[in-house]
Amino acid sequence: MENANTMNLSRHFLIAMPNLVDPIFAKSLTYVCEHNEKGAMGVIMNRPLGMTLTTLFEQIDLEMHRPDVAELPVHFGGPVQTDRGFVLHTPLGDWQSSLIISPEIGLTTSKDILLAVSEGKGPEKLFVSLGFAGWEAGQLEKEIFENSWLTVPVETMQQLFDIPSEERYAAALALLGVDVAMLSKEIGHA
Repeated sequence: MENANTMNLSRHFLIAMPNLVDPIFAKSLTYVCEHNEKGAMGVIMNRPLGMTLTTLFEQIDLEMHRPDVAELPVHFGGPVQTDRGFVLHTPLGDWQSSLIISPEIGLTTSKDILLAVSEGKGPEKLFVSLGFAGWEAGQLEKEIFENSWLTVPVETMQQLFDIPSEERYAAALALLGVDVAMLSKEIGHA
């Protein structure tokens, strides 16, 4: 049974606060894919690796037959399993190894989804990262309590898939009515 006051941040963005100085997570925007009593996992959404999906496909010997996604940036999703691809996608589809995040969204780690894309099929929208971010039981709650993160529910597919990497952090803050400039560490320290 879930405790009534258990925080569940699945399908939320974690927006790094200025006091979060860890170089991996500073100014990061992370989408939480799963959060329960065992911990949390998500993918950082605003750390492009300077590589397109086409380049990634070349590295794993797949052809690219989806011009609509060929130039999508591949992202650094977090410090865990950085040698593995994590594909956030809609619609859900039926893949070998997927975490069902919502009725519309999945996170797939099996190569069959990339094979489908290489054949011109696969999910309509996708976000590809290498690696993911993970938190042990209670760790994310503690970090939120310490004001390391702001959280906001993700309401639309556009918020996940259509905003350019460099605009995602500000766009997520805007969902809370916060301007990036308001977060400056210098404010109030004149």
